[in-house]
Amino acid sequence: MSIFSKIKSAIFGEHGPLGSGHFGTPKADAPAPAPTPQTTAAQPAPTTAAPTPQAAPAAPAQPVDVEAVLSGIASKKGSDLNWRTSIVDLMKLLDLDSSLDNRKELATELGYTGAKDGSAEMNMWLIKAVMRELEKNGGTVPANLKD
Repeated sequence: MSIFSKIKSAIFGEHGPLGSGHFGTPKADAPAPAPTPQTTAAQPAPTTAAPTPQAAPAAPAQPVDVEAVLSGIASKKGSDLNWRTSIVDLMKLLDLDSSLDNRKELATELGYTGAKDGSAEMNMWLIKAVMRELEKNGGTVPANLKD
């Protein structure tokens, strides 16, 4: 799994913004589907087919409020990490390896063309790029976190 995929999964949940539960994870208390009625030899099958109802179009995915999710994680952990401006702190907040090797891999994934040396320039570019990519993948991200 790519580094960005791990970040996205940690924020959106395993199933992304399309999931129906908390942060995209399915609800455990969802009702089981009703069993399909079976015809038996004693019950002849109907001779006229009832019109098949059209499936309702899928509801649009609810965007995930990235800032609210991350603030919530920080609050639950009692963390004072500066995840808004630091890729290292964001990765630490999400319990991901924030090593230079992983940040280099993330920089390659996201198309960073500068020196992959862990500089402030690279790390600042990464945090903004991650926020932009999260938005492209169904997240709502305030402009100040992307620019």
